[in-house]
Amino acid sequence: MEGSAFARAAAVRRLSARAAILLGDLVWTEARSRLTLGLDGGSRIHLGPEAQLVVDRFIATTGGELRFGAGALVFDRDDDLDKIDLEIRTVYGQIGVRGTRFFAGPSNGVFAVFVERGAVAVSAGGTIRRLEAGEGVDMTDPATPPGPVARWSAERTEAAFRSVFG
Repeated sequence: MEGSAFARAAAVRRLSARAAILLGDLVWTEARSRLTLGLDGGSRIHLGPEAQLVVDRFIATTGGELRFGAGALVFDRDDDLDKIDLEIRTVYGQIGVRGTRFFAGPSNGVFAVFVERGAVAVSAGGTIRRLEAGEGVDMTDPATPPGPVARWSAERTEAAFRSVFG
């Protein structure tokens, strides 16, 4: 953790290293803050500044559902771990995950998803886009389908990950 981060279920609590995150917690970071959540089973979620995430349900061996409200995140699950079915819901749509490393958040003035390793399915507006390593998709409006799948430049990729990791 860098800076300030908080969690709230019934009451707000300031997070510190190795603080427990509970089902139903809303977790958020402040400006110039970053947080890495180590989920049971080996998955990690890195939150950038001013990010919000709700842990709706999560089971280490099977997956679950997270709600991503604001900011940028990087989801990371090592390739040698068993695959899980995880769904990340955003205002723009859903991201289906089965063990991978990807970015989700603001990029080039839009909400975007980029896969560094593995694959994800992004669905919104009745359309599903399947992304593999090196591919991204832009989402400009919560009510419309994701844009076409495109290869991202090294510059855009670096800027996206830098928004989370600094």
